[in-house]
Amino acid sequence: MRLSLLRLLPAAALAALLAAAPHTLIAQAQPPAVGAKAPAFTLATPEGNKVSLAHLEKKGPVVLIVLRGYPGYQCPYCQRQAHDFETSAGQFAAKGVELLLVYPGPADSLSTHAQEFLKQEQNLPANFHLVIDPGYTVTNLYGLPWNAPSETAYPSTFVLTRKGVVTYRKISHEHGGRTTAAEVLAELGKAM
Repeated sequence: MRLSLLRLLPAAALAALLAAAPHTLIAQAQPPAVGAKAPAFTLATPEGNKVSLAHLEKKGPVVLIVLRGYPGYQCPYCQRQAHDFETSAGQFAAKGVELLLVYPGPADSLSTHAQEFLKQEQNLPANFHLVIDPGYTVTNLYGLPWNAPSETAYPSTFVLTRKGVVTYRKISHEHGGRTTAAEVLAELGKAM
């Protein structure tokens, strides 16, 4: 449908059209490129505490990891990746880096599923944060929706400066192929 014709539609008809086919009229966000400013957001932890990306950036560089979260089960690849970064949290802390993991999934019981996910990690370090994305806010804002049955978001990692500029990104279009803590530490070593 041509956008010029949209002006001729009554508001109710336009709303119905947008609800039925939003992807045909609204361009999907693209993942932020290296050198671009990452979109800011605020999400909550499974316990309901708000975490702002802008607030973490004030503390130092941020490693933003978007997990698959809860696509209907606990993703073993996500658990391995989170554990890898958690065991290296001290090395990130020594560099003044905050780690922010985004756990997307359907809103229904996502907080409970995220708490189950965290059970493998006891006493998270102070620089390690996990937030839930029940409305797919970050998933959509960063252009990462994995639109396939039993999927949520493409597993992705972004390294951000204190000003929110992306210095590294890796987006996996499969369950594996994710960044490791060693890869990100090496990237941080180049930038520092």
